[in-house]
Amino acid sequence: MKIDEVLERAHVVALPMAVKFRGVTTREALLIDGPQGWGEFAPFLEYGAEESANWLAAGLEAAFTGFPEKNRDRVAVNGTIPAVPAGKVPEIMDRYPGCTTFKIKVAEPGQTLADDISRVNAVREAVLATGRTPVLRVDANGGWSVEEAIAAAKVLMPLDYIEQPCATVEELKEVRMQLMRSGLFVRVAADESIRRAKDPYRVAELQAADVAVIKPAPLGGVRRVLELTQDLRDRHMDVTIASALDTAVGISMGLHAVAALPQITDDDELDVPPAAAGLATGSLFIEDVCAPRTITDGFLAVDNLTPDPDRLAALAATPARRDFWFDRVRECWQYL
Repeated sequence: MKIDEVLERAHVVALPMAVKFRGVTTREALLIDGPQGWGEFAPFLEYGAEESANWLAAGLEAAFTGFPEKNRDRVAVNGTIPAVPAGKVPEIMDRYPGCTTFKIKVAEPGQTLADDISRVNAVREAVLATGRTPVLRVDANGGWSVEEAIAAAKVLMPLDYIEQPCATVEELKEVRMQLMRSGLFVRVAADESIRRAKDPYRVAELQAADVAVIKPAPLGGVRRVLELTQDLRDRHMDVTIASALDTAVGISMGLHAVAALPQITDDDELDVPPAAAGLATGSLFIEDVCAPRTITDGFLAVDNLTPDPDRLAALAATPARRDFWFDRVRECWQYL
């Protein structure tokens, strides 16, 4: 495989977001029509070439190598609630039929803890109204101090976990220790501290988190995710596989990662399914390169969607942005 072949197979698209997410209103991605399927290269714009090279490796794996064998044909998913007013929560939840696990964005700049409480309670009450038990995760994207994280956990619980409450691994460890000392059963999950770290195992070595949020694109692809997941499980960490604001093409990578996870059992020899994955993010886009995936009773089928040619044309980025993404590929190539 040579870089010229990759670029010849590439399509650059710009997808409008339904709701501002991570500060993004238009999601750009370079899609690769490879011999084994479609791959995606879409590192966030602030990422440098060395860090972005993992994203390129993941896209090349999907396009030129293909995915490992599946151990399951469908994947349980969580809904994602952006940092919207509580009154908008029901309409967003309607996009996730059958889901009882939800990830809720908190610690949004310009908002208050009271806003977070209202949003989380709106999700909790909506699930309870269906007669089912809510499983709620809150994601602060490193936006809290240790003290703010502890205070938030106390008023937001019960929670499955708080994801990346603080920016540093040391702060995550302190939050986890304080929660344990206080007798508060709220797990701590690490996302950026693994996804953007030179050493993704440091979180486990410092016992700074209970859960690792693993995203295939930033870590280099499905096979790398499977390797890392096994290593983290051996270190007594649970794993949630999630999207990095992927297009429909990138979501296929995440689905195949969950599908390829080995089946594990508990002490009673009962099967333990993978944690609900953060892969039902397609509704965050107004338009995507494929028809929307259907969530059925909280599950997505494991598939390989092929982008629609008309959608690719309609969503094509400007020539200037196409050149920008081609240059990013060239910059990252040296780090593969």
